[in-house]
Amino acid sequence: MIAGETGVKVFTATKAKERDELGENITRWIKNNPGVEIISKKVTQSSDNEYHCLTITIIYKK
Repeated sequence: MIAGETGVKVFTATKAKERDELGENITRWIKNNPGVEIISKKVTQSSDNEYHCLTITIIYKK
C-alpha cells in the first residue's frame, strides 16, 4: 500500500476497438477528475487463444 492512497481506478479492454479507445477513456477520466494526483500506474496484458486483455490500473490521491 502506498501512503496517502485514496483510490484505485481500473481501465480494461478485451476487444481491439476497446483497446484502441483506452487512452482516450483514461484521458477523459483524468480531465473529469481535476483534483486527482496520480501516484502510481501499472499496465497488465493477458492473453489466451481468443482474447487479448489490456488493463491499466491507476492509483491516485485527491
